[in-house]
Amino acid sequence: MKIENTKAQMRKGVLEYCILSILQHEDAYTSEILSHLKDAKLLVVEGTIYPLLTRLKNAGLLSYRWEESTSGPPRKYYALTETGKLFLKELNTTWCDLVEAVNLVTTKKSTKK
Repeated sequence: MKIENTKAQMRKGVLEYCILSILQHEDAYTSEILSHLKDAKLLVVEGTIYPLLTRLKNAGLLSYRWEESTSGPPRKYYALTETGKLFLKELNTTWCDLVEAVNLVTTKKSTKK
């Protein structure tokens, strides 16, 4: 088993949550979202993020608007919808519960032999 495959699957599992979290602070276009993810060492390629953004939009969690750019073509800015904000709130709770559970399992010394 290759560790890179497992690491990629773990990153993929939290990507939606991370994107929604980025957008809770401000609207952003795809390059900005990618930049935030790369800064956090979540390496993602454009070919991965576009279908994910489309899926989140189709689910009603994101909306978008086009804005003219001074340095190229118009940019599509994504924003959380009200449904997206509620969904993110639920994900925050789920994430905290999951982190707590994983920490219990991975850091607790076993008392069973």
